[in-house]
Amino acid sequence: MDDKRELLRHTLAALAYRTTRALEGAPDSFATFEGAGRKPVVILAHMGDLFDWALNMAAGKPAWHNSDPLSWNQEKQRFFAALGAFDAYLSSAQPLHAEIERLIQGPATDALTHVGQLAMMRRLAGSPTCGENFYVAAIAAGQVAEDQPAPVQPFK
Repeated sequence: MDDKRELLRHTLAALAYRTTRALEGAPDSFATFEGAGRKPVVILAHMGDLFDWALNMAAGKPAWHNSDPLSWNQEKQRFFAALGAFDAYLSSAQPLHAEIERLIQGPATDALTHVGQLAMMRRLAGSPTCGENFYVAAIAAGQVAEDQPAPVQPFK
């Protein structure tokens, strides 16, 4: 596998890790929090759409679709499924029909921005996340499911 493809896969694993940290322990009411723009469930639906789009571009069938938000738990499942499907395509021998740099600068970094929004919104909603040193986190390419390793060095 080429280095750029592997770097994008590592970026997706870091996104999965950070998304898990931003969502874990959130009360059900967080999904519809209205204190900072779009509701978290709408942001998460958009994040799922980003990786449906990334997969479509990678497969040479660029198409965007705005999804209506599902329930909070369904959106979490859909996001991680979309991320996993895109990662599986990247790990395959299938040709890429989109430049890696554009997949990074478009859907991947857009999703990283949104996971930061979700983490900030958790604090605004009165349910802050626990900070940690992400540099030492146990992140590995291909590890894109919601089930992530425990924090190595959480902040107290």
